[in-house]
Amino acid sequence: MVDAVSTNTATSRITKGAGAMASNFETFLTLLTTQMKNQDPLKPLDSNQFTSQLTQMAGVEQQLLTNDLLTSLLKAQSAGGLDNASNYIGKQVTAAWTATEFNDGKATWAYELGKDADKATLQVIDSKGAVVWQGSAPDKSSGLHTFTWDGKMKDGSTVDAGGVYTLKVAATDSSGAAIDSQALIQGRVTGVEMYNGAPYLVIGKSILPLSTVISLNEITSQANNDDTENPNVSTEEAAA
Repeated sequence: MVDAVSTNTATSRITKGAGAMASNFETFLTLLTTQMKNQDPLKPLDSNQFTSQLTQMAGVEQQLLTNDLLTSLLKAQSAGGLDNASNYIGKQVTAAWTATEFNDGKATWAYELGKDADKATLQVIDSKGAVVWQGSAPDKSSGLHTFTWDGKMKDGSTVDAGGVYTLKVAATDSSGAAIDSQALIQGRVTGVEMYNGAPYLVIGKSILPLSTVISLNEITSQANNDDTENPNVSTEEAAA
């Protein structure tokens, strides 16, 4: 799979290329000037050769100007992405982001079922891929629901704070057919940050890619007053 080149990476490549080209351009001018100063008056530089060299010089100069323009455009694009993402601040979002940190004695996710389920199972998976807890979903009806895990593992012990865990959802109807389901994170956006040229939203202690947002809602003044910090801390990459 070919990954998209980030704004920072593209800018870095253009800057390095422009630096090398500028150095070559200066060297070219020095050599051309020296050649003209030291040419034999009886055998002056061939006009066709001189014209060709001037054409090359003009081409290099044009490429340098093009690189400067591309760098400016990339910087403007990055700033525009941050500016657009700032419109999410203060709004309630739902994101397709499944990892969270166990902290303050709990880890909280949202999960969604495409329709009423006969069976719906939740699994909490640690950073090594091991299932540390499994149980029935608290609500099997169609729609969006919240699940809070108290950190108790299958053997009855409690995990340490700071660990990263992922929620997995599997649901079936009465005939045993699979039902569309997914784990999510919900919360109020409190800030925006840029990583590798891409905007990320801050939800409580969570930082997640803007591209993972699947729902956006306004929050009333009363809801803002009642809103508490989301304890989720997401650690998944965007996709990057």
